[in-house]
Amino acid sequence: MFLSDKWKDYELLDTSRGEKLERWGNIVLRRPDPQIVWDTEGEKANKIWREADAHYIRSNTGGGHWESRKGMPESWTVDYGKLRFGIKMMGFKHTGLFPEQATNWDWFSDIIRKSGRENVNVLNLFAYTGGATMAAASAGASVCHVDASKGMVAWAKENAVLSGLENRPIRYIVDDVKKFTEREIRRGRKYDAVIMDPPSYGRGPSGEVWKIEDELFDLVKLCMEVLSDEPLFFLINSYTTGLSGGVLENIYKMTLKKKFGGNSAVDEVGLPVTKNGLVLPCGYSGRWWK
Repeated sequence: MFLSDKWKDYELLDTSRGEKLERWGNIVLRRPDPQIVWDTEGEKANKIWREADAHYIRSNTGGGHWESRKGMPESWTVDYGKLRFGIKMMGFKHTGLFPEQATNWDWFSDIIRKSGRENVNVLNLFAYTGGATMAAASAGASVCHVDASKGMVAWAKENAVLSGLENRPIRYIVDDVKKFTEREIRRGRKYDAVIMDPPSYGRGPSGEVWKIEDELFDLVKLCMEVLSDEPLFFLINSYTTGLSGGVLENIYKMTLKKKFGGNSAVDEVGLPVTKNGLVLPCGYSGRWWK
């Protein structure tokens, strides 16, 4: 398992009966997670669960809402090494950051730093609020950050400022990732690495429909056409239930490894649970590197 266990400002305190208890800086949040099917011996009766600063409560009809203590800040920051991120309580339980991805940030940052190249160009697709973008830029890369949501791209720019990376060579693009990649091919632009974090289902800014099971393989093949002659790495994250790690391994065998050789590793990404030594699985990551 790829374990994200180097956090100081984030901690997965406990997990039980469909919920997780997390510390984000000095704020404790209680959120649902469908992977947590176990009951840790009535731990929810403990004071730490009852006194969470905010609790996301699901609705029986779908969605849900946050209930928070009086004086709860609308936003705050957490650090990961030299990186700093803004955290907010968003609709549908999200906070604007996936802490389990820190293990991947460390992995590709090490590759960038050790590459010996004066300029490493990274294409980050479905880039969200820019966790991977900030990590790559901090490691010395030039990054093209692409997401269909204008709001998420604006948030990524805020994270760049928080991390002191506002003057790094980062291009921010609000666009459908497939259409953007096709234009990059026509323009002859090349990248040394690709990062993608595709949703199970989504829509582009002009209503383009994305279904991961229908689109992922074709998108990877498309990205092959924007890779440089000596690519460094390719990262695919998947949170889609039913899309196994073996699927990502097969994609790499038919694309990256077929053309460039190199190495690949696919595994679950996980967060350690402080209370009992369990590990919470958080989807799969597929890594290819030369």
